[in-house]
Amino acid sequence: MRLREWKYKDILRISEIEKECFPDEPWTYSMLVSSFQTETFCGVLSEDGEEIAGYGGITVACDTADIANVAVTEPYRHSGVGTSIIHELCRIAKEKGAEKVFLEVRVSNSAAMELYLKSGFKGAYARTRYYPDGEDCLVMVKEL
Repeated sequence: MRLREWKYKDILRISEIEKECFPDEPWTYSMLVSSFQTETFCGVLSEDGEEIAGYGGITVACDTADIANVAVTEPYRHSGVGTSIIHELCRIAKEKGAEKVFLEVRVSNSAAMELYLKSGFKGAYARTRYYPDGEDCLVMVKEL
């Protein structure tokens, strides 16, 4: 496994993984391209040979950063891929001057919450009816 920054050529496969991991509300290809073209955004992926095992994206502005998305394909879940991606995103945020990293997670996504807690994030507050289906999200934060 190795970590590296996204390349434009990766976005099509990333958009396919988005549909697999988040079938109800995936980021579209155009949303991913738009993020990729933003100066404050950095995308990181984990690959096993030529296969993308997972990816994440972060936006850093001034002293805060927001993790926009993290996804790991089914065969690579519970193998440390998600943890390594989150650690790399936080490293990048700190390198770019961020003091805090925020993220949002569905309250029903216990696997993701466990991953974020293990990575040093803490619950900050909830946003009610945040998602299109009416589910709440928990905003989590990590001090760098």
